[in-house]
Amino acid sequence: MASALLLARLVTPILLASFVQHASGLWPIPRSLSTGASAVKLSPDFVIRLDVPHPPEDVRAAMSRSQSRLHSDTFQRLALGRSSADTNAVKHAHVLTALSITLHPGSSVRDIAQETTRAIDQKDESYELRIPISQPEATLIANTTLGLFRGLTTFEHLWYDANGTKYALDGPIAITDKPAFPYRGFSFDTSRNFYPVSDILRTLDAMSWVKLSVLYWHIIDSQSFPLEVDAFPQLSAKGAYSPEEVYSRDDVRHIIQYANERGIDVVMELDSPGHTTAISAAFPEHIACPAKSPWSKYASEPPAGQLRIASSSTLEFARTMFSAIADTLPGTMMSSGGDEVNLLCWEEDEQTMSDLVTRNITIEDALNEFVQTVQDVIIQHGKTPFIKSDMVLTHNAPVVNNTVVVVWQTSEDAASVAERGLHLIHQPSNYFYLDCGAGEWLGNDVLGNSWCDPFKTWQRAYSFDPYANLTTEQYSLVLGGQMPLWSEQSSPENLDPIIWPRLAAGAEVFWTGTALPDGSSRISANTTSTAQALARLNELRYRLVDRGVNAIALQPKWCALRPGECDLDS
Repeated sequence: MASALLLARLVTPILLASFVQHASGLWPIPRSLSTGASAVKLSPDFVIRLDVPHPPEDVRAAMSRSQSRLHSDTFQRLALGRSSADTNAVKHAHVLTALSITLHPGSSVRDIAQETTRAIDQKDESYELRIPISQPEATLIANTTLGLFRGLTTFEHLWYDANGTKYALDGPIAITDKPAFPYRGFSFDTSRNFYPVSDILRTLDAMSWVKLSVLYWHIIDSQSFPLEVDAFPQLSAKGAYSPEEVYSRDDVRHIIQYANERGIDVVMELDSPGHTTAISAAFPEHIACPAKSPWSKYASEPPAGQLRIASSSTLEFARTMFSAIADTLPGTMMSSGGDEVNLLCWEEDEQTMSDLVTRNITIEDALNEFVQTVQDVIIQHGKTPFIKSDMVLTHNAPVVNNTVVVVWQTSEDAASVAERGLHLIHQPSNYFYLDCGAGEWLGNDVLGNSWCDPFKTWQRAYSFDPYANLTTEQYSLVLGGQMPLWSEQSSPENLDPIIWPRLAAGAEVFWTGTALPDGSSRISANTTSTAQALARLNELRYRLVDRGVNAIALQPKWCALRPGECDLDS
């Protein structure tokens, strides 16, 4: 092993993916990574020094959090003997006294939050990080404060703990990094079951540690309407599960600001015209087939009900609701959802059929008008509209050219969306759904399984190819992807273990891209072995737990301490 490592360093400055020790434990793995074989440790008086004129407050806060975590993290290297195995190396390690942070000359100085909420094609998250073995200072440089934030995250994860001393074993380290895709998200359903603000904030922290860039917030659904809307206060007052299970305007503002300061943009989804039954509690005149039975005939899940799209008053209601909520969102993206509409619900709704006759239009016409109406509101507020893929592929709804399509039913649909020349993000149920495989949640179905079985392992998610079935010319249409958690069977009690560390698989898919630092394919044979990606993901899992995130174990600890020995062919 030692001779192989020496040869690798002589031949190329890029770390070979097969060697998982030390800095290659980073997740997501950087696009370019060069390492040495010398130990480095942080001085007891180590400081992070910022050399940026008039630094924004959220940059100072990020530095302070990093400085604090460098002291409070207690994660020890996953090796037999843990930190005691490195006692001699730590004793003689080169000492770093500081990390110097700066922007490239001429760079604009903006808040991290400002950089985070720029248009998706205008964000710059690149950075360069150097850990020397002959000078006392490490350096981090970027074009933007958002890039500096990503680099700080990487710096934090380079170090192991030995009785309070933070050290690495492979200096010098040189990292040049930027994401393969700008959109790297988590889709979070907080409607079917409610999650306190504290759970969302903790999730945002963990998301930032793996460089996820978007919270796609599915905040309302048929079961509850927990969002306070100034224009229609009755919606949450009557549509939420309880007064305590509501996101106030201040809650939303706090969550979004917290996310933005951690490099995470927020795309709020107001799923419509389906999945809107909860609106009927306050405004029954706008909902067709509310709670109609049997629900399975009129909806994808109970209770049945969707907006009366042929009603002029309902269109005005939707326009006002979308506008009121868009006014509160600082980002440049917003989603109208649009999945799983049920035509029979409208066909058997007397009011809808009467409106169609009066206006001399079809259901298809009314659906197209509804989509255009809410998209117009989103655009008028300076945001890019998102929509679910079945609205485009099944219902052929006309959408504006800059619409981003969320491909969710199957990964194979991406090619059909790309053929229409539309931008897309991947959210395929056959790879990414975090809630699949827990059994049926409906009653009176003894042998039932979830519709998207089986359970989606981290390996399954990690094996995803964002460019599968696309032509080279269509590659630029892919903005990235996200892994969703639908909350029929999830709640605060199991939030952490159901998403972590599996969500991190998607983070690396869309940060690192299709190639590892040595140029080999990220999805080639053996990349998910315990001597490669799994070794790094085990490290991440233990780091998450160390920071208070209840991430589920991926293997027995015996395996985590012996990378490679629990592979199927070991």
